Amino acid sequence: MYKQGVGDFKYYVGIGSLAQAATRDDRVCVLNILGSESRQVTPAGHIYSGGNVVFGTSPGRRGQVLETSIGNIPVYNNVVEGLEDGHAFNCGVIYLPPSAARDGVAELIRVNRSLKKIFIVTEKMSVHDSREIRAMGQQNGIDIFGGNSLGVADAWNRVRIGGALGGDSPDESLRKGSIAILSNSGGFTTTIASYLRMAGWGTTTLISSGKDVYIHFAAPEFAFALANDARSKAAVLYAEPGGYYELDAHFTKPVVACVVGRWKRKLTRAVGHAGALAGGDDDAQAKERWFMEKFGVDGVFTPESPVVSARGALVTNIAHIPAALTAVMRENGALPDFAPEGSLALKPWFKSCNGLLLPPELDIPTADAMPPYDEQIAALNRQVGAVPPRQNMKDASGASRMDPKTQVSSLHGVSMLQAAQRSLEANVCLALLHDPGDENDAKLVNVAIGAEINLNGNPALAAAQAAREAGNAPNSVLAAALSIVGPRRAAGARQAVRALIDLGTSAGLHDALDETFDVTTMPTDAATREILIGGERDATAQLVLAGLKERGVQSVFVRYLESLGEHPRADAVLAAITTTLAWNPLMRKRVSRLTAESLPWWMRLFGTLIGASIDEAQHRPESVCGIPNAEIVGRRSLTEMACIALIGVEPTPADLFAFETLVGLLLTNGPGAISAQGAKGATSADGPENPDRVQLNKAMVGFLTHSGFAHGGNGFEGVAFLLERFRGVGLADPGNPAHGLDLKAMATDFARVYGIERARRKEAGAHAVGALPCINHPVFKGKPVNVDPREAFVLKLYDGRGEYNIFHDYYRTLVQALYDENVTRNVFAVNIDAVIASLLLKMLWSRHQAGDVSEQELETAAFAVFLYGRMIGCAAEIDDHLNRGRDLDTRTSQAMVRYVA
Repeated sequence: MYKQGVGDFKYYVGIGSLAQAATRDDRVCVLNILGSESRQVTPAGHIYSGGNVVFGTSPGRRGQVLETSIGNIPVYNNVVEGLEDGHAFNCGVIYLPPSAARDGVAELIRVNRSLKKIFIVTEKMSVHDSREIRAMGQQNGIDIFGGNSLGVADAWNRVRIGGALGGDSPDESLRKGSIAILSNSGGFTTTIASYLRMAGWGTTTLISSGKDVYIHFAAPEFAFALANDARSKAAVLYAEPGGYYELDAHFTKPVVACVVGRWKRKLTRAVGHAGALAGGDDDAQAKERWFMEKFGVDGVFTPESPVVSARGALVTNIAHIPAALTAVMRENGALPDFAPEGSLALKPWFKSCNGLLLPPELDIPTADAMPPYDEQIAALNRQVGAVPPRQNMKDASGASRMDPKTQVSSLHGVSMLQAAQRSLEANVCLALLHDPGDENDAKLVNVAIGAEINLNGNPALAAAQAAREAGNAPNSVLAAALSIVGPRRAAGARQAVRALIDLGTSAGLHDALDETFDVTTMPTDAATREILIGGERDATAQLVLAGLKERGVQSVFVRYLESLGEHPRADAVLAAITTTLAWNPLMRKRVSRLTAESLPWWMRLFGTLIGASIDEAQHRPESVCGIPNAEIVGRRSLTEMACIALIGVEPTPADLFAFETLVGLLLTNGPGAISAQGAKGATSADGPENPDRVQLNKAMVGFLTHSGFAHGGNGFEGVAFLLERFRGVGLADPGNPAHGLDLKAMATDFARVYGIERARRKEAGAHAVGALPCINHPVFKGKPVNVDPREAFVLKLYDGRGEYNIFHDYYRTLVQALYDENVTRNVFAVNIDAVIASLLLKMLWSRHQAGDVSEQELETAAFAVFLYGRMIGCAAEIDDHLNRGRDLDTRTSQAMVRYVA
């Protein structure tokens, strides 16, 4: 038989006033007190309430404790043990899983006759269990809150029971005042209290009713207790779709109701809060109508349309609650509890516009943060550069990705199709600074790397030449050279970068290109001068400074070096260039300080790679490939020098464009590429968590040793195939569309012969004839006509320039001929590898026909051009792994390793 409680309810309600919902006299037992959520939440509530939790239960953990700053909370196997130990309580809190919550409630009721209130934090309990819990509560005269509730808090009593209302620091949001809160959302309960405080309204009792399908202490009980609470002048009620509790509530004090969830009307199942069901006549629109009728208003309150009455207001945005409450209370002649403590206007604590110049209405000023966040933000502002979190980088990358649908890879958000339209120097900036940079950045890169290309007398060149003469592939030749460029080759420049960064930050430098910046504000002590200034005139330093001047480069750090009035070291000049490159990305926290300090080493590695790919005989003390050093540093672009290294002659504008396209397309093939895995594995093996141990040259050697002849558009296979098809046909200029050759006939003849041979081998049971290089694709297949979007992009790019390539045209003609001759069941895709082979062969065709470039040299060029592009992309992978990766985090787990017999 149901017990009768206070009030005129047809069921038991024991709480007559909100002041009784959570008091300082309440004593609490927490079930599953050592669970992950309770461990975080219970101590804060216990401390705020002056120590109201007497004990908790956790089966099998008797004798353990939950530590808090005001004393430990004992733990027992069950409730009976705690009672037998002399602990008395009248409130129970349930942190049990849904399947165990009902039994937990039953245990509390069965063994403790003093029990008065139960708070159920558990969510998504079954309706069957919730109804049984309701029955047990009614039969035994116990008020139940929840499920899916964050409990109850009271700002007057300074007490919290059963959840995280008020967060880790309840005093910050739970200010004593005159407004009660009932909310379906536990998190929004605290948020609403904080919003009210901004407008000068404090709170009395806050109840998180929860939003499981079955709500035990709901709007009718709240309205009754609100009416009897002398402290509460009004209330805020936050409601979601589902249930008729609000319709049955009789409010005698002003209320601001926030109803949300109109979009849920179209749903037919629970979303978010388990009880927020849709499809009936208890949806958001219905609840809005209920409240408008209760308050006697004909619309929703907004700041632009403040519809209120003395009885209340309806809002659909929680940000409008404070203004609506103030307007309602004004109708009742009541003022806020205290002076407003802020506003709900945007108050960013920090901002980063990434260099964008915003109009004043968008350029919101920062506000001072409250403690302890103000000190933390100040520390972040003092931090130079980004600090990515360490994480496992197995099969992952923060630099590159591949779109599985288009197969187009990207580097730092820039697709390879975009990179193919940029210069080599711009792509160097992209890889290491996460942005292609501007014209000034390109000039800096041209000087820094250009000064490293001439390797005359350098052991790295001798090592490369020895490897070349021993018959090694281009990757082994370059690996031999890079092995010489160890950390000591860059130590002085890296030390100078550290000094310049410290000088720039101490002087408050924001823009390294600021021509008005007074470099005398960057004072230099004796130790720093020793790093930057040498006793004698350094020829390399003077060469580089002259190149910078000839190009008209802007740099605060170069001006600073020159202002010192003595002979700067070559390392210091290189450091000034790379610090200028990195400065703005550092200040915007786009790159780390570690990346900035590594840039001089990268410049030397790139210069060595390009220089070592040129035969030793082309290096002279004063020139490379006949180009004077001063011209390389002062006027030539990195793109030009790398192209000359590849083709051995002065490139035409068409050659340069083709070279840029090739290198851009080859920067990366995503983090799964073998070359990238080699680079990342070498970095990981050095232990990136201790960056001083990581040797960038060794990591680049890892990329080189994981590269082979099959890379770069199937390497020589595509070029060799085209050479065979065009042998002896008298082709003079592959760029002339009036070439006089019948490509369709050539393609049809080959397709017919190829098809016959393939059929003959199949009938004879012999090995199938080899697949045609650069035709078909594992992704772009199965349609009547298949297209690789990357190949289509390059075709359109060249058509737009009015440039023709007979080799590319032949490939497109061939896939149609294979279909027309019934060799293939559909028109195969011409893949991106065909583009690479076609571009390269067109560049070298005339020299090959003249006998200046052998087929062996064509093979080397096909390999080398891949290495030029991929060295940039792998540098990005190495730098990313250096900043993010953990030691040895590219290993394959033993569970995935298998033995092959």
